[in-house]
Formats: sequence, structure tokens, C-alpha cells
Amino acid sequence: MNEPVPTPEPKRDLEALFGLTRIVYGLMAVGLLFSAGLIAVVAIVIDYVKFDEARGTWLESHFRWQIRTFWFGLLWLATGCVLFLTLILIPLAWLIWTVAAIWVVYRIVKGWLALNDRRALA
Repeated sequence: MNEPVPTPEPKRDLEALFGLTRIVYGLMAVGLLFSAGLIAVVAIVIDYVKFDEARGTWLESHFRWQIRTFWFGLLWLATGCVLFLTLILIPLAWLIWTVAAIWVVYRIVKGWLALNDRRALA
């Protein structure tokens, strides 16, 4: 009749995760502003390393939001590059890059505002 002893869940420092999430939004913005892909890669690595700590909290939605923003932004960047290399579709490539940049800015701003209000993202 030995019942298993539940293992306590590790204590999470939500304030530290909150600050880290804010830093990642900042890195994403700086990376976009200066076209510095390495900065965006640092941001996404932070998200993946800390994602498990955020799981089950309201901050999980922000981590997921940031990860999706990165990967879809990269997809549209690559799509524009392929079109640009065809030489015929250069205007379409520029259109895709412009729309993608606006979309990434929108996601960074929306995420940042929700974070500052301490709200989860849908």
C-alpha cells in the first residue's frame, strides 16, 4: 500500500520569464530594424531553451507567438529570395518582403502590448 509520493513541480520565476520575454521581443525588433538575422536567431534560441519553463503559464502563449513569428517570417523571407533570384519576379519578391516585414512588426507590437498588460495571446 505504498502510494507514490508526488514530485513537486519546480518553482518557476514568472517575473524572470516575463523579463526574458520582453528581451526577446526587443531582440526581434532590433533584428528586424537592422536586418540582423543573427539577433533573431539568438531570440529564437532563447525561446526554445526557456519554453518548458513557460509551459502552463500565461507566458507560454508569448513564447509560442514569438516562435511562430520567427518561422513564418523566415518562410516569407526565403520565398521572396527565391522569387528575387528568378529575376522576372523581382517586384513580387519586394512586395512579399514588404508585407512580411509589416506582419512581423504587427506581431512584435501586438505581443509587446499584450505582455505589458500581462495578458496571454490567443
